[in-house]
Amino acid sequence: MTENENPGRSAVAQWIESSPYTAALGVQLDSLGEGRARLRLPFKDENSNPGRALHGGCAATLAALGGQTVTRDTLGPESHPWHIAGLQVNYLAAAIGEDVTADARLLRRGKDMCFVEVDVATLGGKSIAHATAMVRARFGAEACDRVRTLGDDGAADPGPMGPHIGKTPFMGQRGIVVEHMQGGRSRLVMPWSEKNADADGGVHEGAVLALLDTTGAMASWGETGPGRFKASTPALQAQILGPPPKGDLVAYGRVVQRDDTIFWSDAEVASASDGAVVARGTVIYRIVP
Repeated sequence: MTENENPGRSAVAQWIESSPYTAALGVQLDSLGEGRARLRLPFKDENSNPGRALHGGCAATLAALGGQTVTRDTLGPESHPWHIAGLQVNYLAAAIGEDVTADARLLRRGKDMCFVEVDVATLGGKSIAHATAMVRARFGAEACDRVRTLGDDGAADPGPMGPHIGKTPFMGQRGIVVEHMQGGRSRLVMPWSEKNADADGGVHEGAVLALLDTTGAMASWGETGPGRFKASTPALQAQILGPPPKGDLVAYGRVVQRDDTIFWSDAEVASASDGAVVARGTVIYRIVP
C-alpha cells in the first residue's frame, strides 16, 4: 500500500495541518506510509532561542509528532484518543538557523500502543536529536482520575533572569511566564492560548513538552544564578498521563541532583484549575563556564 492509498493519511495530515500549535511552528508532513513518516520544520525566528538556535521544545515536539503520526496511521482513527505515555529525547547537536526534518519509524505495534523511533536532523544530514516514544491509544476509553500535584511553597521570586525568559522568541510565542526561579526550584505558567492548541481540543503535547523542558532548565538556572555560561539540554525523559486538557497550565521544577556542570531536575506540569497532573519527567541540563 502506498501512502496515497492509505485511508488514514488524510485524517493524520488534517490533524497536523489544522492544529494551531503545529501551524504556528510551521510543521509540514512530507510523507506517511508503511509504518514511517517524515516531518519537516522550516526555520523560523519564532522557534528559536537567542542566537537562532532551534529551541529544544521544537525537537521534542517533532519527536512527539513523529510518534503520534505513525501510531494514528498504524492503529487507525478508531483508536483515538492518543497520548505520549513515554518519551526519551537525546539532544545531539544544535540547529542554527536551519530547516530540520524528523524521520519516524515504527519499532513495534501492540494492541493499544506503538513504539516509535524518531531521528531529527538538518537538511545537510547533521543529527540534532534522537528519540523513542511509546504512544498509547485509548480506543474511546474515558480518561482516568489523575493524581493531583503537590505544588510548591508558593514562593514568588523570579530572580534576575526570570523576567527575561518569556521574551525569548519561542517561549514568548508560547506565553510562558517564570513566577519563581530560585534555590534550585522553578515555577512557570503557560496560559491557555490558541497558538498552543491541538486540533483535538486541548493543549498540544508539543507545547506541554516545551513547558516541561523549560521548567527543568529554569530550576537548574535557579541554582546557579546568572553568569557567563553556556547551557543546553542533553536529554529529556517525559510521560504525558493522558490527552492534555484545554486550559492554563502550571509547571514545577526541582533540582534533585547536581554533579558539577550536570543537573537532574524533576518537572511536573499540571492543570492550573484543579492541580491534576498532565505530564511529568526529568530534564538533564548542562551549564558550563
